[in-house]
Amino acid sequence: MTSYTVTVEPLGREVECAEDQTILDACLRNGVWLPHSCTHGTCATCKAEVLDGDVDHGASSAFALMDFERDEGKVLPCCATPRSDVVIEADIDVDESVEVFPVEDYTGTVVELSDIAEQTRRLVVELDREIRFNAGQYLKFTVPAADGKPSVDRTWSIGSPPGERLRLEFHVRLVPGGRGTEDWVFGSLVVGDRVAVSGPYGRFVLHTGDDRHAVLVGGGTGTAPLKSMVLHALEAGAYGGPLTLYAGGRTRAWLYDVDVFRRLAKEHPDRFTYRPCLSEETEAEVAASGDDPSAYAYGTVTDVLAADHESLTGCAGYLCGPPAMVEAALRTMMGKRLFPRDIYREDFFNEADKAAGGVKSPLIKR
Repeated sequence: MTSYTVTVEPLGREVECAEDQTILDACLRNGVWLPHSCTHGTCATCKAEVLDGDVDHGASSAFALMDFERDEGKVLPCCATPRSDVVIEADIDVDESVEVFPVEDYTGTVVELSDIAEQTRRLVVELDREIRFNAGQYLKFTVPAADGKPSVDRTWSIGSPPGERLRLEFHVRLVPGGRGTEDWVFGSLVVGDRVAVSGPYGRFVLHTGDDRHAVLVGGGTGTAPLKSMVLHALEAGAYGGPLTLYAGGRTRAWLYDVDVFRRLAKEHPDRFTYRPCLSEETEAEVAASGDDPSAYAYGTVTDVLAADHESLTGCAGYLCGPPAMVEAALRTMMGKRLFPRDIYREDFFNEADKAAGGVKSPLIKR
């Protein structure tokens, strides 16, 4: 198979890239870090400029990479493949406190598949060898071909801390009609199945060199990478400041790992605060069920966040979940005097988002 040389500026690094391999994949597998988030052409995080050479833009979304940008030489390395030797210039802003681990391929065995909340499953995979990753990163799964449908890649965040290098957990939300969810994780996948995965991916990570108050806001399965961060910070002592986790759900049925977070809050009262937020269940309804209504906050995570803090100056924000929730939390944090440079975010896009657009603000670290 033909391969080409990709030169990454301003680093001056060269990597070999096969003609059917994305530029991002070639770089990450060779230890050359490029900014990225969704890895399937939706978010525009990896956008770079082609200084020389030709590329095939592949499945890059027309919303994330507009026609005029393609004409200007812009490219999404997560989708683009080389058609000649290529020189690209990327916006590389590497936090020296965050270690970069090259992407590798692994074979995993499913050891647990269980329902943990409404339309949410915990998937636990045991890998064939150890993996190193940062708290907050994700893996790419290959969903096998079935019923005449081709294989596809899907990405899910790691919910376990970096100290667990063989047995990893993932929290998967059902997407109606989804190839990776309804057809596979909620369909044909069973304990004992072997799965092909690669990683680690993502720049939404816990910045362990920091000691500011970390305010973490998660919606749905956006709690997964935040759980990894909290566990790493508390159990491994990997973060110097206190942490507050706001986890949002429509009702209690949509929340998961509540007992885990409550235990951590009890064990680390000076380090960790847990705020489970119910947007569609009232205090009276919780009380009527026999549960303790004071154990929950009421309203959206952004409502509760806004009510809890007069100001967020001096904090660090971590936002993860559906794009609409992330955007709302972003606005709330900025309204509480937290600057964009102090906010890290991860939007959970699915294939429907790819068709509809959903490009994120270039001002925010991702």
